[in-house]
This record gives sequence, C-alpha cells and structure tokens, in this order.
Amino acid sequence: MADYEVPQVTDDITTPCLKTGTMAHMAPYPAMPKHMEPFGFPGERVENWQQKGVEKLGELLKKYRSLQVYLDICVKCGACTDKCHYYLGTQDANNMPVQRAELMRSVYRRYFTPAGKLFPNFVNAVEFDEETLGKWFTYFHQCSQCRRCSVYCPFGIDTAEITMAAREIMNAIGVGHKYSLEIVSKVHEIGNNLGIPKPALKGTLSFLEEEILDSTGHDVRLPVDQEGAEVLLVAPSADFFSEPHIQSLMGYAKVFHQAGISFTVSSYASEAANFGMFIGSYEQQRKVAMRVVEQARDLKVKRLVVGECGHAWRVAYSFWNTLNGPFDFLDPRYPAPQHICEFTYDLLQKGALVLDKEANDAHVVTFHDSCNVARATRMGPKAGGQFEIPRALIRAVCNHYVDMDEETIREKTFCCGGGGGLLTDELMELRIKGALPRVTALKRVMEHDKVNFVALICAICKAQFTKILPMYGIPMDTVGGVHQLVSNAIVLGAKKGVI
Repeated sequence: MADYEVPQVTDDITTPCLKTGTMAHMAPYPAMPKHMEPFGFPGERVENWQQKGVEKLGELLKKYRSLQVYLDICVKCGACTDKCHYYLGTQDANNMPVQRAELMRSVYRRYFTPAGKLFPNFVNAVEFDEETLGKWFTYFHQCSQCRRCSVYCPFGIDTAEITMAAREIMNAIGVGHKYSLEIVSKVHEIGNNLGIPKPALKGTLSFLEEEILDSTGHDVRLPVDQEGAEVLLVAPSADFFSEPHIQSLMGYAKVFHQAGISFTVSSYASEAANFGMFIGSYEQQRKVAMRVVEQARDLKVKRLVVGECGHAWRVAYSFWNTLNGPFDFLDPRYPAPQHICEFTYDLLQKGALVLDKEANDAHVVTFHDSCNVARATRMGPKAGGQFEIPRALIRAVCNHYVDMDEETIREKTFCCGGGGGLLTDELMELRIKGALPRVTALKRVMEHDKVNFVALICAICKAQFTKILPMYGIPMDTVGGVHQLVSNAIVLGAKKGVI
C-alpha cells in the first residue's frame, strides 16, 4: 500500500487555516466509453462540450426549481464554511461548501443572469471553459453529498443537490466518474454492486447457514428467490461478501428466524445500494430501484425491508415512492419500505425476541450516525426515530453504551469520508483526511470512556472505517454493525416468535 500522510488527531475538532489548492491534484479516474455509453451518455467529451454543458445547466434549472433557488439565495455568510469534513481535513478553500457551490454559481451567473452577461468581472461570473471544467471534475468529486452544511445554512441550501447537478452535467458532455458508473453497470448486468453472480450468492448464503448451525445449533435459513415469502430483504451486497458486513446479515437472518417470519433474498435484485444518486441521475435511481419493485411483485412478498446501508435507505425512504410507487400490492399494515432496525425494534417491542445483553459485555459501544440516514430519512412513526431506534436496539443488546460528542452526532454527524461515490482507491488521500473529524470524536470516547466498538448501519461507513481507522492507529475490529451486536445477543429458540 502507498504511504499516505495521516493528519494529526487532536483533542478537539478545530477549524484549520485556509489554503488554496491543497487537493487540486486529487481527481477520480475518468470514465471510458464502455462505462458511459450503456447509460446513453457520450463515450467521450463531445466537441461542443461548453455549449452542451451550459444547455444542460439551463435544462436542470427548469427541471429542478430548487437548484435555481440554491444558486440565487446564497449570501456567503460563512455559516457552512467549517462544517465540511473534507475542508476540515484538507484545508482546501474549494472544499468549503460555499466555495465548492460557487464553482457552479459563477458559471450560472455568466450565462443566466443579466449582470453576469453584461459585467462578468464585477460579479465573479466565469466561462464554462477548460479550467472551470477541471475544477468541477476535481471538487464535485470531493463532496460526499452528506448534507451536513445544509443543517447549518440559514437558508437551507442543499449543497448535495448542487453536486448531483454538476455530476449530471458532466455525464451529459462525456466527462464521467469511472468508479460510480462501473458500480451502476454491475447492478444492471448482474444484480448487485460487487458483481456477485447467482451461484456465488447462493454458495455464500449456504456457507453462512452452516456457520450459524455450527455456532448455535439452530437451522437458520437464508433463502434465495423464494416465492411467497413474507419479506423481501434487500441488503447491501457487501453483506454477502466481507467482514464485518456478513455478521449483520447473519443477525438479520436470526431475527427473522426467531420471530417466525419468512423472508427471501433476490438474486435479480440483491442490492440495496443505489449509485444512481451518486452520478446525479434520477433516471438511474429509478431503474435500479425498479428491479426491487419487480422482484417484490414476482416473488409475491408482502413487505420490503432494507438492510444496513445509509444511502440505500435514503433512496428507499425519500425516492422509491416517487420513482417506483405506489406500493399498493404490499401489506398496508407495514411501512413500505421498512428499515431493518425498524423491523427488529418493532419485534422487540412486541416481545418476539429474547436478548442476552451480557453476550456483548466485551464491548463498550458507541454509535456513528450515518449521514444519509441522519439527515435525509427517518424511522418509525415519530420524528427523530432514525436517531432513537438504532440506539434503543444497541442499548437492548449491550450493557455498555456511550455517545460521542453531541456536536458530532445525530443531525450534526460527520460523514465517514467515503460516501458520495468516493469509496475508491485513487481518492484514498481524500478519504483519510475526510475521516479526521469523525476519528477525532471517536478517539476521545475511546480514551475517556474505554469505547472499543463503533456500531454502524451503513455498508459504505463499514468499508471506509475498516480501511481508514487502522491508519489512525484504531484496530479494524473496532468496526461492526448494529445487527452484528443483535446477532451476538439474540437467544434462538427462547420462545415462540410473534408476528
């Protein structure tokens, strides 16, 4: 592995001195024609790309009225300046949310405002030229769309929507991001982000069934393509592939088993994650999500449950009904879709589960609020359920729980540093520096409260932290899922399940 500069962790999260261009070199790998053309994007940059890019911006301004509002109303008050994890970790001025958005605003002013057309130098209006496009490709891929800046903006400007629009414009002129487009391609070709074919998927699930049987003595099934099951479980593909993700998958299966509720995984739509959001394409979000809807109908299930994946839950909760609904073919007694934490918590409230908290006594646990869950969704019938339900589950299965600093959790949570389609090795330096604020808060509770386990409900957070935390001197096995803890504590066969 290459050597990377790892920032010094201090006792507190501090606002760094402003620098210019510290991350100007950090751009993702560009997409090739084979990545672009299957989506109807140009295979390479079109000849008249400046004109086409401006035209696409004009189209999006009409299509998404909120985008024009966000571009018009910013007064550069600075409330968002120090709220971005990438700015705090890199010191780069263009990673301040206001300045990153200014890369689009300056083009917007040049072509869509009278002052920018007549007096561009006086209003900082710039041409959509080679230099500007280079900054767009670099810095709009240094935004994880986490929306923390929006929490602090007095006008509620959603910088994530500006980032999504910029990526959509770049795709339209043939300038795409290789990693994210490859991921979406795998979903359409095979059914999941990791390209796991059906035989491998079935083999993995059979292996996990044997492992659960050996460790518990209970025959817990993880069925595939089972028609007539009560629930279609849509988990992130990492849950079928790697540690610690598979531990949560086994936890889901144990919960279904103990409650006596049948479920199935779909080989056609085995992926909860939806990178259509990361490439800024609502059409791709719709197509990826439609696979799930088709399987829910074909398998004749009554409920849809989404596994531990942050942006998957954001897309499911915020967009599925609009893009693919209504879900009038499902059981109206249950939310559609439903998060696995909601599902398990509901069973816990009904007395369907017996939990042995002492099984997790080796752990002092804290919880990382995944940004997409925290700021773009909810769980359960009450506002704030996305914060309370995961914590209630952890407290139900653990005797030792500690929250991190209140300025770094719940709606103010810091991104892991790998979201937004940036979980790729060529951006490793950015990922390391972007993790600094969360690592700072985590190390504080590790030192002061003896925390040794950080529970997560996001596959990207798990993948990011297992790779990045060891670089900060934190063991990889500090990271795990909420349902990994549930898996440890659940007492199989203790009583009959209650539906």
